[in-house]
Amino acid sequence: MDTPRPFAPRPEPLDEDRYGDDHPGDQHPGDEPDAVDDSVGRHRVMVPEPAPLTDHGPARVIAVANQKGGVGKTTSTINLGAALAEYGRRVLLVDFDPQGALSVGLGVQAHELETTIYNLLMERAAEIDEVIRPTTVEGMDLLPSNIDLSAAEVQLVTEVGREQALGRAIKPVLDRYDVILIDCQPSLGLLTINALACADSILIPLACEFFSLRGVALLMDTIDKVTQRLNPDLQILGILATMFDPRTLHTREVRQRVVEAFGDLVFDAVINRTVRFPETTVAGEPITTWAPTSNGAEAYRMLAREVLAR
Repeated sequence: MDTPRPFAPRPEPLDEDRYGDDHPGDQHPGDEPDAVDDSVGRHRVMVPEPAPLTDHGPARVIAVANQKGGVGKTTSTINLGAALAEYGRRVLLVDFDPQGALSVGLGVQAHELETTIYNLLMERAAEIDEVIRPTTVEGMDLLPSNIDLSAAEVQLVTEVGREQALGRAIKPVLDRYDVILIDCQPSLGLLTINALACADSILIPLACEFFSLRGVALLMDTIDKVTQRLNPDLQILGILATMFDPRTLHTREVRQRVVEAFGDLVFDAVINRTVRFPETTVAGEPITTWAPTSNGAEAYRMLAREVLAR
C-alpha cells in the first residue's frame, strides 16, 4: 500500500522556534560573508555562494558514512544533494543501504522497483542508465536500492576485486555529474568498504550524543585501513554535527568535544533537531523544496557551500 503523503507543507512554524533557532553566523540570502564566532568559540569566515558552472564533470565522489545508525546519514545525503543542485551542480545520489531509506525519502516505492543498484553490481548486462531515476529536484538523480542489495554483500565475497564493484558500476557516469553522494549503510561491512574504496572523500554525520561520539574512533580506524590498502587518495571531507539541540547542555558539550578533537574538520554548519525533517520523509522530497525558508534548509545550503569550498 502506498504511503499517504501530505499535499503541502504546514504554514505554521510548529516547533521550529524550539528546535531550529539560528546559530551565530548563520547566513541567509542576501547576507554578505563575514567573520563570526560560532557557538564553540571558533573564529570563522562565512563561505560565499559558489560561482555557476559552465560545464559539468568529472564528479567528486563523496561517501556519507558512519557505522552508527540514526545519525542523519540519509537525511544529510538527500538535503545536501538538493542544496548542491540549487547551486547549479549536477548531483547523483547513490542509495547503498539495503533498507532503501534514501529511495523512500525521495518518494520512490523501493519494494516495487524492478532494477536497482543490486542489478548493476551483480549483472554484467545491466546498464547504469536503466537504473538511474530522476528526482523531483532539477539536476539531481537517484540510483535506487531495496532489500535485494543485502544479497550483494554475500555474493560479492567470492568475486575478484570485490571492493571495487561500486567504483566499476558508477564509472560510466562520472563525467556526467559534478558530485556523487553515496548513502552508506550503518555498518562497516563490504558495502561500506566499496563506497570508501571508490570515494574521493568521506563526510561523517555525527549525532550530538555520547554514544555517537564513541563510535567515531572505530570509523577512523576503518578509514585508515582503506587508505592504506585500497584507496590511498581517500580524504576526510568533514564531520557534520547533526541532531543538535541548543537547549541541552549534553549536545553542546558533545559538539565542543568534537571540535576539540577534530578542529577544522568539523563543518561550521550544524543541523538542529526540527519537526521539519520527519515531515520531509513523509512528503518524499528534500527540506529545501518542502520548507525552503526553514532553518534546516538554510543549514544544508550552508553545508553545501562549505563542501564546494573544501
